Amino acid sequence: MTTVLFSYFAGVIVLMAVLVVASRKPVNSALSLLVMFFHVAGLFVLLNAEFIAAVQIIVYAGAILVLYLFVVMLLNLRAEESYHKQYLVGLVVGLAILIEAVLILSRSGFADRALPAAAPAPDVLSGNTEGIGRALYTTYLFPFEVASLILLVAMIGAIILAKKGMFGKEEKRSLR
Repeated sequence: MTTVLFSYFAGVIVLMAVLVVASRKPVNSALSLLVMFFHVAGLFVLLNAEFIAAVQIIVYAGAILVLYLFVVMLLNLRAEESYHKQYLVGLVVGLAILIEAVLILSRSGFADRALPAAAPAPDVLSGNTEGIGRALYTTYLFPFEVASLILLVAMIGAIILAKKGMFGKEEKRSLR
């Protein structure tokens, strides 16, 4: 079952990574990146690293992707109308790298080696996620709250700066 789930997650990650690069519209590329981030988190869950999976979703899917989308919307990027001349060169180089990787993997003998048996999971009453949460909300509560206020002020400042660029000349005069 684990092999099937790993194959699913790995296949979707590779497909979404290709769509991120190949998509002509920046918003579609960002949405493909979002799906890829969630499937990477799924791989972390398969590795019994639930905390890292949660951080993957919160930091990358929540913060970094929102930053990408904010920049895309702020710059008002347009989709390309025609293919570049470099598209054909990139396709040829990509196929050459793929063929080379297949040849290297077919001659390496990975299939002949036996995988070592997985060690049994230790019986632990409280995991690292619980320990991090307990320390964050008891010992480090004040720095955590200060960091959240700094991020809130930065977000409000970014919104105000973005709104200034969106106002027309008439609206700027009326605000004074």
